[in-house]
Amino acid sequence: MAKVEKRFTVEEANALIPWLRPQLEQLQRLKGEYEDKWLQLQRLRRAVAQHGAKEKDPFFQHEAELDFLHIQARAILERIHRTGALVKDIDWGLVDFPAIVNGETVFLCWRLGEDRVRFYHGLHDGFLGRRPLDPEDEGEG
Repeated sequence: MAKVEKRFTVEEANALIPWLRPQLEQLQRLKGEYEDKWLQLQRLRRAVAQHGAKEKDPFFQHEAELDFLHIQARAILERIHRTGALVKDIDWGLVDFPAIVNGETVFLCWRLGEDRVRFYHGLHDGFLGRRPLDPEDEGEG
């Protein structure tokens, strides 16, 4: 049996934003930490390759920390996705909400830093194809 995707109203999507905001901010922090630790691990691997290891497994601590950060981020993403919202880009804080606008299946589109959902785009248009829900928001997307 096919899973029926949740469809959001603008009001439902906007009601989720106060909860989403700190989730996305935490994801961004975790991603930054992950990238820093990954670079540290790469430097350590180069150093061990050049000079040898002073301990039995010099990579274990770094790899364990990376695994833990990955598990934390995955848990946040799963919590968000269980609501029906879709994280599209962690760096930009982009979230899409499946919806129907003017009889068309679309994504309501919200970006971290925006006060509310004001835009939508077609299923294959993405962020650059955003259109305002309200003509007064024209030019702000």
